Amino acid sequence: MVTGMKKATSLLTDDEIRSIEAAIADVEKNTSAEVVPVIASASGRYDRAEDLFGLLFSLIVLGCTWGWIQGLAPVVDTWGASTASRLPMAAALAVLAVSFFMGMALTSHFPVLRLPLITKREMQEEVERRARETFQRLKIRKTEDATGVLIYVSLYEHMVHVVGDDTINAKLTREDWQTLCDTIITGFRHGKPEEGMRKGILRCGELLASHFPVAPDDANELVDTLYLID
Repeated sequence: MVTGMKKATSLLTDDEIRSIEAAIADVEKNTSAEVVPVIASASGRYDRAEDLFGLLFSLIVLGCTWGWIQGLAPVVDTWGASTASRLPMAAALAVLAVSFFMGMALTSHFPVLRLPLITKREMQEEVERRARETFQRLKIRKTEDATGVLIYVSLYEHMVHVVGDDTINAKLTREDWQTLCDTIITGFRHGKPEEGMRKGILRCGELLASHFPVAPDDANELVDTLYLID
């Protein structure tokens, strides 16, 4: 895409979505847990990075304008040659202000421009925050035995985060979730998001089945679907 940010809703074909949803159904044949995958276009707005880019852009534009217009025109008087400015202060401030907002508008349209100004920690915090919000919004916490799992993928940040309900977290560790995340990331890194998601979901099923095997009276409490959020 021109903007440098892939939209979640345009990432996969209909067949690829069905393949992922089939993997969810296969997993839940062997575990009582409920697995909900989500792919989001981005998790944060990163206004600070947008402001920083606007400031840097305005300074660059001002410097270029100064060099182009200034010209240092010679003024000769009785004491010899001196120089005079061709860019009044008011004009300089106007260039600074206009180019600042132009820089902010550019980052809104081309989000990739603010990436160098966002720290990895800031991205991680935004992804984790949005994953927790999504866990609540999709009512994953309301499963009867607290066995819901959210697999959250954020495209802009290139990050994956897993949120497990209380019962799940009592059995599985961060290392378990990291292996799942690494599986998904590998697929995306090689340009195969469908494969990464499907393998990640199946890996999640393997982790869950040993601790939460399916019961004879098990009911499917959450719909087996892939959520795409732009």
